[in-house]
Amino acid sequence: MRKASISRKTAETEISVEINLDGTGLYDNQTGIGFFDHMLDQLARHSLMDMKIRASGDLHIDDHHTVEDVGIALGQALTQALGDKKGITRYGSCLLPMDEALVRTALDLSGRPFLVYNLDLPTPKIGQFDTELVREFFTAFAMNGGITLHVEKLAGFNSHHIAEAAFKSVARALRVALEVDARKSDAIPSTKGTL
Repeated sequence: MRKASISRKTAETEISVEINLDGTGLYDNQTGIGFFDHMLDQLARHSLMDMKIRASGDLHIDDHHTVEDVGIALGQALTQALGDKKGITRYGSCLLPMDEALVRTALDLSGRPFLVYNLDLPTPKIGQFDTELVREFFTAFAMNGGITLHVEKLAGFNSHHIAEAAFKSVARALRVALEVDARKSDAIPSTKGTL
């Protein structure tokens, strides 16, 4: 089973993450940040990855440490659950519309982390949530998950729609990349023989 559990404790946050890559998109995420929980729920539901996250952090300062550290722990859990990556499809992409917003994601579970982020969220906040933290989450997730991740806004003017489309687009691309390739389920998808 492709499952993982990660616990991360610092002076700023305490995080626990449980994932099952072969799930059905079940989620139970509680970070103390409402909008962020909503985005994590979308990530689980649309990737079909079961996800349970518990986070407590220094929210009296701001949401930054909690969002970043959840991204770190979730990326570490993904790496652990994938193991040697034998049989995965590896690449995934998604062009996802949400009302006026349109977001394109392409990713590679390469083990070579890189983020290209072109979302251009037009407002500084979505409710109480700082929109700059969307980038912080994806940076932490990609770097600790070993993901080459490209996320780009093609259209949109509503920050909530753009951010949600981004999380859903990343989720749908992940869903494809995480799938076991029926034609090569016993092989690592690289001419190098390792990822």
